Amino acid sequence: MNPAVLAGAFLLLLTATAGAATGADPGLTPTTIVLGGTVPLSGEAAAFGSVGSGARAYFAYVNAKGGVNGRKIDYRYLDDGYDPAQTVQLTRQLVEQDKVFAVFNSVGTNNNLAIRPYLSAQKVPQLFVGDGSDALAQPRKYPGTMGLLPSYRGEGAVYGRTIAKTRPKAKIAVLFENNDLGKDMTRGLSRAIAGKGPRVVASEPYEYTDPDVSSQIATLKASGADTLVLFATPKFMIQAVVAAHKLAWKPSTVVIASVSIEPGIMSIARVNAPEITKGALSIAFLKNPNDPVWAKDAARALYLQILKKHAPGAKPSDVYNWYGMTAAWTMVETLKRAGRNLTRAGLVKAAQKLDLRKNPFLLPGVTIRTTPTNYFPIANIYLYRYDNKEWVRASPLQPAR
Repeated sequence: MNPAVLAGAFLLLLTATAGAATGADPGLTPTTIVLGGTVPLSGEAAAFGSVGSGARAYFAYVNAKGGVNGRKIDYRYLDDGYDPAQTVQLTRQLVEQDKVFAVFNSVGTNNNLAIRPYLSAQKVPQLFVGDGSDALAQPRKYPGTMGLLPSYRGEGAVYGRTIAKTRPKAKIAVLFENNDLGKDMTRGLSRAIAGKGPRVVASEPYEYTDPDVSSQIATLKASGADTLVLFATPKFMIQAVVAAHKLAWKPSTVVIASVSIEPGIMSIARVNAPEITKGALSIAFLKNPNDPVWAKDAARALYLQILKKHAPGAKPSDVYNWYGMTAAWTMVETLKRAGRNLTRAGLVKAAQKLDLRKNPFLLPGVTIRTTPTNYFPIANIYLYRYDNKEWVRASPLQPAR
């Protein structure tokens, strides 16, 4: 071949290759996908931080098996201390410096709401984040933002229906975090009991920056309520049951939001106030690797295998590690469905059309389903009761939305 023609062909190939690389979305190479997010490794909600290590361990397991459609996942998570201002700063760092393809698994209602406008403007997907609020699930305005937790309002409704059925004359006192988590759960509870007998006789908010909720619990006890509902994150749930114990308040029914039922957290609450925690109600959608019922379950064996190899310092008893793997499994399946010609827009479209029934980390029958107008992936849940040792299933499958 004429050397000039050969040189021209080589130059054309280089130009085409450069054009393909330039046209690719940030965070993608032929062999890698960069994901990023923020989790609280420190601060008031540090208990949630292990969702990051659990997810990263699962991605490492997938990478060792060849990755997703030929690409390996590079997952980076940063400590925001559960402070939305830090979440914004660190998310900008992930997008502008780390060039992440998508934000994944960031934790917290206010935190995710704080970064949503920026990520939407940058066209960066914000997927399977740790939130279940109505405010976050706005597919028409923010199609790139999707949580993974069950609907907070739906969770509140499950408790409301249960109380209305079992205790139609209940007088309910609610402690709630003063954000969309607490407000949505309270709204769901109130709507579910409306006109059915039970009534909310007192409700007290708290800020996640508050040092203590003892005064709120004293006010709730003074209302004469016989049912205590704790729509609170772990630190404040523990404070609440300890305060009730010190006041010798023994509600007939106690409800604990599902974000605070991790076994290690419950053991602290139980040791300090066993009469409050015994018989407490909550909802669940994950298997609990600490529960003997799953001792021979294949998912538990896989979980332990992954942690041992890819996160040897992680605590297997920490269910937030398990949740992190649940989220990572969901992300992997979504990336697979987005195909080899991966784009940010294609990833969002794949996330909008999920019908996943085989997530091994979910309880039997719990499915992940989405549509372009339904952004609450967890479709159903179970009611559980705490016997001061384990959470025991107390209902058949119920709708989670």
